[in-house]
Amino acid sequence: MTPKPHRVLLDRVSGYADEAAAYMRRRRAARRPFARLYYPEGRAADRAADAAAAELFVAAGRLIELAGKSR
Repeated sequence: MTPKPHRVLLDRVSGYADEAAAYMRRRRAARRPFARLYYPEGRAADRAADAAAAELFVAAGRLIELAGKSR
């Protein structure tokens, strides 16, 4: 007996949704905060959130707060 057409479609869509949810969980676990610095000569550098860059992250957080208040 063949399955009803809507059940085949439902199984396929729910399979895609399960894969997408697993991907987002993995991505969320691997995400780390970082700051990207842009220099006047066009160069850019990424900084990880470690003790050496703590001042940078505090300053970046303050800038983000100020930018959000102006809207």
